[in-house]
Amino acid sequence: EVQLQASGGGLVQAGGSRKLSCVASGFSFDDYALGWYRQAPGKEREAISCITPSEGFTYYADSVEGRFVISSDNAKNTVYLQMNDLQPEDTAIYFCAAGRPIYRGATRCYSELYDYSSWGQGTQVTVSS
Repeated sequence: EVQLQASGGGLVQAGGSRKLSCVASGFSFDDYALGWYRQAPGKEREAISCITPSEGFTYYADSVEGRFVISSDNAKNTVYLQMNDLQPEDTAIYFCAAGRPIYRGATRCYSELYDYSSWGQGTQVTVSS
């Protein structure tokens, strides 16, 4: 059974940093892509970053490019999201998800190529101004 456990959320001042962790079990990082999503109150869920650990491919949404860094520790089955220069608009519940490739040979972790059907519970990040 695929399980994901996100942690690391909390309250941070604008301009500060926070590192989220997502511990995974029940699958191999060699076969999956991992993604971070967020959902702010009253807004739709947003895909903000993903990684294909076996390829080292990463993706960032424009909203977080240059401020957030995704990484994975395959030995620990853990994916991280280092968030820097946080702003009030980054306030949201952050979720990690695991996706299996839809197409054989897929290497880029885009949602069009991977089926992100396994989700962890969210962790709240609140950025005060």
